[in-house]
Amino acid sequence: MPVLLNTAYLPPVEYFAVMAKDIEGGPKFLSDHPQTSFPERPASCIVYLEACESYQKQSYRNRCHFLSGNGKESLSFPIVHVNGTHNNIPIKDVKADYSTDWVTRHKRAIISAYGTSAYFEYYRDEFFAILDSRPESLFVLNRRLIEFFAEKAGLPVELRETEEFTPAGSGIYGEDYREGIHPKRPDTILEDLGLKKPYYQVFFDKYGFIPNLSIMDLLFNEGPDSISYLI
Repeated sequence: MPVLLNTAYLPPVEYFAVMAKDIEGGPKFLSDHPQTSFPERPASCIVYLEACESYQKQSYRNRCHFLSGNGKESLSFPIVHVNGTHNNIPIKDVKADYSTDWVTRHKRAIISAYGTSAYFEYYRDEFFAILDSRPESLFVLNRRLIEFFAEKAGLPVELRETEEFTPAGSGIYGEDYREGIHPKRPDTILEDLGLKKPYYQVFFDKYGFIPNLSIMDLLFNEGPDSISYLI
């Protein structure tokens, strides 16, 4: 079944776990097909990105969490406020604000945090090329990053955009996770999917395992094995 998600900047692991839940071997697929010994792997997982909502601040739409030598930290980028506000502006029309060089600041923070991780150098150039391209809109920037990390994590995802805004739980675009994944509201998504488990992190010895950070934390530490963690 398709899933519906808000756009997000370098989204948390649970965001991609929701994408992966119907992949062969994933917890949701097996629970739905208990008698299937050799389930057929779907050609792609259909994921709808909410394109018709209004922008909301203090969300994953323009921020992420990562683990540095100082512990859990966040990165966020500013948006352009039209006439001093972002209210009632469709998310696809919200522009990223490059008047300050936050791209360079984010890249430096990411290098400091993940420069010694096992797989960072494999993905660095392609990843940074997306940031350096400075897409005009928040939505395009996020979509390119989501596509990049889904591909590198091995998720067969087909991203689509909603054509109209629908009420919560309507089911028109599949299972609705739009407000279920939010930095200010704890949830049990990873636990419900049977994925509340650790993997190696650069600063594990200092802080222990910190769950549900940005997908870049998983990919840079686990590389091609990220898909095994997600399903």
